[in-house]
Amino acid sequence: MKIKVYYFSKFLSVIAFWLALSSFINPVITKAQLTFTVKNTLDFERSEVVNISAKKLVKLLKTASPDHIRVRELGKTLNLVLQWVDENGDGKPETLLFKPTVKAKETAKYVVLLDSTTLVTQTELTTYSRFVPERTDDYAWENDKVAFRTYGPDAQMRAEKKMPNGTLSSGIDLWLKRTSLPVINEWYKGYLTDPNYYHKDSGKGYDPYHVGASRGTGGTGVWEGDTLLVSKNFIHYKTIATGPLRTIFELYYAPYGRYNVKETKRISLDIGSNFSKFEVFYTSSQKLPNYTMGITLHDKKGEINVLKNLGIFIHHEKIDNSYIGEAIIVDPKIVKSAFANKSQVKDQSNLLVLTKPQKSTTFYAGFAWEKSGQVKDSNDWENFVKKQRTIIDNPLQVLVK
Repeated sequence: MKIKVYYFSKFLSVIAFWLALSSFINPVITKAQLTFTVKNTLDFERSEVVNISAKKLVKLLKTASPDHIRVRELGKTLNLVLQWVDENGDGKPETLLFKPTVKAKETAKYVVLLDSTTLVTQTELTTYSRFVPERTDDYAWENDKVAFRTYGPDAQMRAEKKMPNGTLSSGIDLWLKRTSLPVINEWYKGYLTDPNYYHKDSGKGYDPYHVGASRGTGGTGVWEGDTLLVSKNFIHYKTIATGPLRTIFELYYAPYGRYNVKETKRISLDIGSNFSKFEVFYTSSQKLPNYTMGITLHDKKGEINVLKNLGIFIHHEKIDNSYIGEAIIVDPKIVKSAFANKSQVKDQSNLLVLTKPQKSTTFYAGFAWEKSGQVKDSNDWENFVKKQRTIIDNPLQVLVK
């Protein structure tokens, strides 16, 4: 069974047009508003996606639809980019996303109000994810910084039957971007006439990253003895949200290994972030010795940096003579151990992070590429990841009055 994908981002321009038209036909503006503050406790300026529960906006939404909601910095007239998220698919959004900018150690004030006479600010920058039947059945996701993909049941079947375009892997592939604009649709369209289209850098980036049966960056499993037990390809998917600020989707996996581990992965990616957030919910028929996530070591020529006390696990390497850094960030309190498992078996060499098994595990996996201009070398990447650790531990605080 395949769950329907909603291509929201394809219709942004159409939606904007009709919202603008409806605003002039049935204008809604009111003095009613909700004031709130966003506090930055860190010593550097931040601009990150935050949210307000729709429950906090009940009074405003009683008189108008979510389409009429606007968010502005207090005293300013510019509307911020917004995104509503319907988490459970019931047609009613539960969360309003926006992206404030707050200076170091300061608090910024914002207002939520009803005003259909002005448009929500639009942007070319966006997050995006979708199922990709053009190339068997990938699932791909991206934002303005990075792109990822993983593989579905048709690719698994092709691999098992030794047919063309087969991929047997639950690992996470990386697409190296050097443009802030979306590439998924363009690169897969090119693939239809040239199977090597996105393996060649035409100026926007390319895919030179090999996954195979490895963990890629962020693939999971269970380490037992000297073997990593892993699932096969995802069997179902569900797209929950795509939009200018956040994409969210779920991947479902069949039980694997003697523990019958069954995984559901909820993956999200925010605009401006190099890290996908993985929330993994899993069950097993027996008590697990650990729950493991990993990063491929490729040809074992790269370097690893294990900062167990920080929950930071880094791999440095060069691909086509250009630096790329990958990392996993996880709560250090649940980490049991981490090590480089170097194997003579193809695609079985990984940096492995073993965590205490729980009902669910949350971690972040991401990367940066030298040619994107985001990092220059291993020192840059290590500082980048440490900063991300600090951001995760100290989210912007939204205080609604």
